[in-house]
Amino acid sequence: MDKRMTMDEIKSKYPDQWVGLTDVERDGVDVLSAVVKYSDKTQSELTMIQIDDDSLYSCYTCPDHLAPLGMVGYGL
Repeated sequence: MDKRMTMDEIKSKYPDQWVGLTDVERDGVDVLSAVVKYSDKTQSELTMIQIDDDSLYSCYTCPDHLAPLGMVGYGL
């Protein structure tokens, strides 16, 4: 898990799950690419890790056609 991937590649390889990213390349607020450090942790676990490691960025790999949180399963 030390290969740089685009956000589309990350979403494809780790669909519908929380991932912990490092070495994040951004374009404003959008993640362009990153290295996946964790793919086997819950949101709570990643939050706890981030307390000690502020270089970690966690996100949910929600498909673009679904609204995140609160509207799960509803297509836009």
